[in-house]
Amino acid sequence: MGLIFFLYPTDIIESVNIGHWLPILTGFAIHLAVIAMYMKGMSYFPRMDLVDGLRTAGNAVAIVLLLPVAAYLVMICVITIRAYSEVVTIVFLSSTPLWAIMALLLSISTYVAMLGIEAIFRTALLLFVLFIPLTVFILSYAFQNVDWLYALPVMDTHTATFAFVQERSFLLSLFAFSGGFLFLGFVQPHFRYKSRSILWSSLILLPLFLLSVYLPVLTFGQNTAEKFQFPFIMTVDTISIDWLMFDRISMFFLLSMITFVILFLATVMWKLIRIIRFKWNAKPAVLIPALSVALFVTCMNIPDWKHVSDLLWWNTFFRIYVMVIIPAATIVIGVRYRKRRV
Repeated sequence: MGLIFFLYPTDIIESVNIGHWLPILTGFAIHLAVIAMYMKGMSYFPRMDLVDGLRTAGNAVAIVLLLPVAAYLVMICVITIRAYSEVVTIVFLSSTPLWAIMALLLSISTYVAMLGIEAIFRTALLLFVLFIPLTVFILSYAFQNVDWLYALPVMDTHTATFAFVQERSFLLSLFAFSGGFLFLGFVQPHFRYKSRSILWSSLILLPLFLLSVYLPVLTFGQNTAEKFQFPFIMTVDTISIDWLMFDRISMFFLLSMITFVILFLATVMWKLIRIIRFKWNAKPAVLIPALSVALFVTCMNIPDWKHVSDLLWWNTFFRIYVMVIIPAATIVIGVRYRKRRV
């Protein structure tokens, strides 16, 4: 959810001036197609995770396929830590050193990742119970300043011809979709799920994607919203609730989203360690802290937001690889694996 409300609105608002719903639906359709392909491929390995499934084609093939995935996950960790530390600094901890915020995010994520996948799932359930009601409350009040005329017109030539798919900002927006679906292939030996249930559950996220973009646009208008670094945070800042004793409700919203970001980081680190242990069978209690230190040092060497944006763009190529090659590879390798077993 943190990915949806922080970085995603900026990219979609920059990709088109009119008809934001079409880029949102296009990205979401790609998301569903990728999940469907990925789960179809993983269904051929019912008792294996992604790493073991790819190993059925040989260790060399698995290494070649997983190296870009590992690079992608490392870049996700670096981008997430650096970007959301910047958000926290901008919104309410302006006098706190950036390194301290990054260290806090990393230390909590490292601790959760070391506890294992069961602890991650239990933490996710707890966070859902604690913060989803608060999120719904804030989203409902975010409509108080909207002007529905900003939703018109619903489309122009640039949007109708899908010219936005070539825009850098649209390609960057896929970051919100590509971050989580790999998780399904890593938890398969630990938890069983039905593909149809996952696809239907994914539809719950669609209103969040729409709200994250349209609330800033309907509040400020396209010309103003596209000038903000974090449009949705600015929208939440405009909320005024007379009976609430706190002046800035955006602080509570940000804190709730940051908890989900920490959980996301823990999940990505856990997946990365699973890939690393494919070749180096060291204990997670050693690998995860070492990875955490390496990530912190890397983040400290990113000087400003421009370099974060550049890193997001460079990650696009790995993102497309993960969304296209990995699902296709699981299907091809899975079909061959099933034929050998028959």
